[in-house]
Amino acid sequence: MGEDTEYRPRITDLPSADRPRERLAEVGAGNLSNPELLAILLRVGAKGENAVRLAERMLNELGGLTGLHRASYNDLCNVKGIGPAKAAQLKAALELGERIARSGPVERRVISSPADAANLVMYELSALDQEYLYVIHLDTRNRVIGSPREVYHGSLNTSLIRVAEVFSEAVKLNAAGIIVVHNHPSGDPSPSPEDVAVTRTLVEAGKLLDIDVLDHLVIGQHRFVSLKERGLGFSG
Repeated sequence: MGEDTEYRPRITDLPSADRPRERLAEVGAGNLSNPELLAILLRVGAKGENAVRLAERMLNELGGLTGLHRASYNDLCNVKGIGPAKAAQLKAALELGERIARSGPVERRVISSPADAANLVMYELSALDQEYLYVIHLDTRNRVIGSPREVYHGSLNTSLIRVAEVFSEAVKLNAAGIIVVHNHPSGDPSPSPEDVAVTRTLVEAGKLLDIDVLDHLVIGQHRFVSLKERGLGFSG
């Protein structure tokens, strides 16, 4: 072996019970740790570390699964040991997860609680680093019409939000009601005074258009707040 040859530990060097692919087959994906699942996607490690160790380091550097979800392709490429091929594999896996979260018989889904509405957009909105406002359209039986629609992104402010844009699709779809949803990139879903002011404006506009604003949800990291439940912007 030449002097410049460096040993790179591989997953196959681990005891079989510690190899993530073998463990997945034996105990199921739900019983694997985040680094183990990530290591299966990475397949091979980097200089001086196997795929599991590389996955652990990457999660630490990016800030866990939330950071991985938010990371761009270039962000991933900049992690030591993650080249273009691994970065592409990870972004593809994340995109598939997002598409799965958005798929399904959304058109027939009945919204019976704020959590039902939050679950439609939680995965997508929690990964964004800007504020986005989505509208969920409902029929008279609180069934979702189509998919949640993005109508705005940027700082949520009453002077910037165009009421007509929020309701335009609802008018076209003849929706009986809407649920407004936006995210807080900070991860804290606590409503701001501007959130309450926007809610009040939209509720009043909905009354004029005969379209009920049923709720306004603020999405954070894996949690949300319903302004309707808190009586913010809906009273009076």
